[in-house]
Amino acid sequence: MFYRQKKIDCGDQYSEVDIIPRSLAAELNAKKGQRSKKRRVSEPKQKNLNDKNAKRYLLQLGNGNFGAGDLHVSCTYRDEFLPRTVAQAEKEARNFLRRLEYRRQKQGLPDLKYILVTECQQDDEGKYIKRVHHHIVMNGGLDRDEVESIWSKRVKGQGKQSIGWINADRIQPNKNGVEALMRYISKDPKGKKRWSSSRNLKRPVSRNNDSLWTQHKVKQMAANRRDAWLQLEKIYPRYQIAEVKFQHNELTGWHVYLKMWLKPEYVKNRR
Repeated sequence: MFYRQKKIDCGDQYSEVDIIPRSLAAELNAKKGQRSKKRRVSEPKQKNLNDKNAKRYLLQLGNGNFGAGDLHVSCTYRDEFLPRTVAQAEKEARNFLRRLEYRRQKQGLPDLKYILVTECQQDDEGKYIKRVHHHIVMNGGLDRDEVESIWSKRVKGQGKQSIGWINADRIQPNKNGVEALMRYISKDPKGKKRWSSSRNLKRPVSRNNDSLWTQHKVKQMAANRRDAWLQLEKIYPRYQIAEVKFQHNELTGWHVYLKMWLKPEYVKNRR
């Protein structure tokens, strides 16, 4: 048995660390004592937000790409514009995003970055029980009133019509970044939630280290949590630690999980 540190860098400022026990028998090819190369974290294959890995990945994307000054946009539909299927709703949302991108280009703003979550509740036949709606986390730049005005379409003989209710709020992160927002839009649904994102987001990358931690050192930290925080601050001096969690498994031992932010004095110097 040995302990592996898996450090996940999400964007330029936010990182997570898993300190986990690994079995030598299960990892005959593990190169102990060496640091692995950085590699992109595998994106969940399923686009449904129905498991903890997908939710964690979405949180990492949020913290790695969005912050103060960016927007959280909520969109619903009026009866006459209500899509009949999830596919139609997602198409409507993508058209909205394309119109936002066009408006940004006209104003000389950076390319649109976004995470889109679509939620609905359906019966066994795939018919809606609850109205479909969207949550969009996107980079700032456009005026909020302008963003809201784009949730519309032209109707023959009636001119430009609002598709439904829309609200654009500026994101106000706390010490955990946009985590509260990402947890809200990915919370366990009563029906179905699907997500997608723009290709230009910074994706989480991970690196393993099998020599930094020993079973004895991890046990000591778990036994004295107050000193553990101070010890971790010394091991990661460039970071402000936001959260430390300890979990114990009877078969494998202690698991340690950290969330941390690069200190402001190091942000500009990071390559």
